[in-house]
Formats: sequence, structure tokens, C-alpha cells
Amino acid sequence: MVIDKIENSEIYESLHLRFAKAFAFICKTDFSKLDDGKYEIENDDIFAIVQEYNTKDKKDAKLEAHRKYIDIQYIHSGVELIGIAAFKNQIPISDDTEKDLAFYEGDASFIKLEAGMFAIFFTDDLHMPGIKLTQSAKVKKVVVKVRV
Repeated sequence: MVIDKIENSEIYESLHLRFAKAFAFICKTDFSKLDDGKYEIENDDIFAIVQEYNTKDKKDAKLEAHRKYIDIQYIHSGVELIGIAAFKNQIPISDDTEKDLAFYEGDASFIKLEAGMFAIFFTDDLHMPGIKLTQSAKVKKVVVKVRV
């Protein structure tokens, strides 16, 4: 996993052949003018999900993982905690291969992502997004899905 500020995104473009296009979308798009929804960037190989939501309690969240796509999660506005864990021997709860979404039970460490920051979650990284700091707050996030 990678956590950094969006102005440093060029450092990470060489990690995957599709990252340059994914980061270009993040850096060149005015997300304040985009509604929630799915936005195609390069067919099914790269697409973005724009979402605005209120952060939640840790008890209401689970670790998640993806096998087909890498997540680049960019915070456009607001702040949230994201639980992180290396994929080891966590207990599987559910696995929906069609949606590329599996949930797990297990412990996580938490990082704070603020506006202008991003995190990259590879297929062996578990993450628990959307967690409140002290009280629920509105966040606008862009998740760019990059096919492995």
C-alpha cells in the first residue's frame, strides 16, 4: 500500500502501466462539479467511482479486499480514518467475485487521510475506509479502480 499527497503522484506512476492515466484523471478533474457515480476512464480497465458520504463508526465497518482491481482512493474533501492490514490469515466473512469485493474479520491499524491525500491498495492489502475521527463528517472521495 501507498499513502501520500496527490502532488507526489508522479513518483508512483511507474508501479503499474495504468497508473499514469489513473492519476491524470484525479489531477485534472474538478470533482466539485461531478455528481456521485461511475466514470469510465479506459473501458473496464480503469474507472472512477465518485462518492460523497458521512463517515461511520469502526464497529460498523469491515476489512475489504479486491482481486481484480487495485484501488487508488483520493480524498477530494473532508477527512477520514482508513483501517489497513496486510493480507495474512484474517477470517473471511463474504466473497463476491462478480463485484470484486471480499470482507474479512481482523485487526487493523488506522491512518488519517485528509483532502488532497490518496492511498493505493493492492490486491494483498486489506482496507477499511470511511471511518470517522471523533464525530461523523462529510467526505467526498474518488476511488479509481485499476485492473491488475
